[in-house]
Amino acid sequence: MTETSAQPQNPSVDPTGGQSDDLPDTIGRLAELIGGDPLAGIDSDMAAVLAMQAQLGARPLEQLTPIAARQQPRASDAIAALLAQQERPPATADDIATEDLMVSGGEGDIAARLYRATDLIDRLNPMVLYFHGGGFITGDLDSHDASARALARRSGAIVLSVDYRLAPEHGLPAAHEDAWAAWTWLGRQAHKLGGDPRRVAVVGEDAGANLAMHVALRARDERGLQPVHQVLIHPMVGTDLSTASYGETLRARPIGLPAMRWRLRQLFPQGVPEQGSLLQLAERGDLAGLPSTTVVLARIDPLRSEGEALAAALEQAKVLVADWTYDGVTQGFFGLGLIVTKALFAQADVGGALLAAFAARTRH
Repeated sequence: MTETSAQPQNPSVDPTGGQSDDLPDTIGRLAELIGGDPLAGIDSDMAAVLAMQAQLGARPLEQLTPIAARQQPRASDAIAALLAQQERPPATADDIATEDLMVSGGEGDIAARLYRATDLIDRLNPMVLYFHGGGFITGDLDSHDASARALARRSGAIVLSVDYRLAPEHGLPAAHEDAWAAWTWLGRQAHKLGGDPRRVAVVGEDAGANLAMHVALRARDERGLQPVHQVLIHPMVGTDLSTASYGETLRARPIGLPAMRWRLRQLFPQGVPEQGSLLQLAERGDLAGLPSTTVVLARIDPLRSEGEALAAALEQAKVLVADWTYDGVTQGFFGLGLIVTKALFAQADVGGALLAAFAARTRH
């Protein structure tokens, strides 16, 4: 695990919709010739998860339809299989109680899941609104159950995980509308859930981090309930596929350049807009006034460079930022703590950041 200083990247037009489609591939091939296999530096425990996922039949996203991608074995299945091999208890054998419920939203009810430690008091607990990853195309409450459990366990907060609508069936901004509906619902229902509406944070992974930050931006602009902190785990906040990390991780698994290109094609079948996309957060010039932020990045991840650029942009806007990059792991590592050691480190760091933010709010 290393803390890095982020440097902004130069924005460029997304190559998925134009004649420059071969540019990132060319950069990637050159980077691999110079730097070697993008997975050469992977930790053995992270490699074991990817190997098990492949053994269970997982295929590269770019070879699948969105429906098939959602149905194939995922990292959580690999963790379950590895735990069974080692004769260890399942991931759900912990002290976290869960409750499935429905969140009322503008376009209809949204499925969600509430997590709380069994020894929590029944009132005025801090809360976390959590959005799963999956690039806006895949992912659900079950795929990222371990991430939500870890957040509840490490932060002492009540965690609400939201099953927002996915593309391509529901194009953007459907997911963002669901995210905002969940935020406003949580503010109204916090007391009934045993929570403290003055101490609520937003957390997300890749696409979910994009949603979390949009919630924070809209809350700031509407001057309503404000999150006390935001945690952005390998955030999906740009559309430039020619950044350094894309070149370094061209053929990385589970997510490399082809998989990210596939995601963007599902989101923007007519081509990514040159500007104004909901994904292009790292390029925005209006980031002042956002809550303190923790940015969690994986070294073997095409999203790393845009995460670094976002951290730099937030710092320039005078937002308090902690920017952490974890070596030896790939996109999607955060919830794999039962097998992957770096995930445990990240969970502890995020838990500490949330505890500090909640404590600071209590003092004020």
